[in-house]
Amino acid sequence: MLEYTKIILQKVSFSPALFSKELRKSLNWLQQDEIPDLMTWCFRTFGDIYDDIIRETFQGNSVAVSATR
Repeated sequence: MLEYTKIILQKVSFSPALFSKELRKSLNWLQQDEIPDLMTWCFRTFGDIYDDIIRETFQGNSVAVSATR
């Protein structure tokens, strides 16, 4: 499901609203151990344009936050 999520995020990356919506939805679909990988990938791939959206989305996820420390 992680690879599918990456494909979707790439396809909607033209729109901040769609990117945010799909990123939030992906947190419900993915296994908890996939979430830190997604966060890392998002920052590497879209961090220059969607840093604020990515941070806000992952802020409430304790698994992702602890993985970055």
